[in-house]
Amino acid sequence: MTSIIRATVEHSSQILQIGKEAWLDAHGHSAPKEDIDQYLRKSYTEEAIKAELLDKNNIYHIIYYGNEAAGFSKIVLNKPNSNIAPQNVTLLDRIYLLNAFRGKNLGAKLFDFNVNLSKHNSQAGIWLAVWIENEKAIGFYAKLGFEKVGKYDFPISETHVNPNHIMFLRF
Repeated sequence: MTSIIRATVEHSSQILQIGKEAWLDAHGHSAPKEDIDQYLRKSYTEEAIKAELLDKNNIYHIIYYGNEAAGFSKIVLNKPNSNIAPQNVTLLDRIYLLNAFRGKNLGAKLFDFNVNLSKHNSQAGIWLAVWIENEKAIGFYAKLGFEKVGKYDFPISETHVNPNHIMFLRF
């Protein structure tokens, strides 16, 4: 059985653990170790996650498989992008699933949940940035109807950026 709940600051340790593990799985080889470590020290600390959860613009959800937290998402409503004409669009900032839960359709369920939430909030579409070498994710998003609309350099550290595609799904 799966369930999706809105995450609060009380869930910060779950978000931290899932985020760090999933991010390392997807991006841990994308830059020199020193740069990866610098990114994790900045972005995946208890304080950083709590601050994100307390920001009213960030909407986090956790998906559970049985009683286990399997992944999470973070969206920001009404977050325009210069590559996208409509202004009332949702940023899908993060959607992470632990490897142990892959193949159970949980990523699609969490994605659909966020699309429905976005539509309920009168959004014209949903967009995201994805590392150009993350072929599995790019394929997943393309299968869902996303189109590449631009590029973005994601800063890993002060000296390293990863090139990303901006992808958009119009509702």
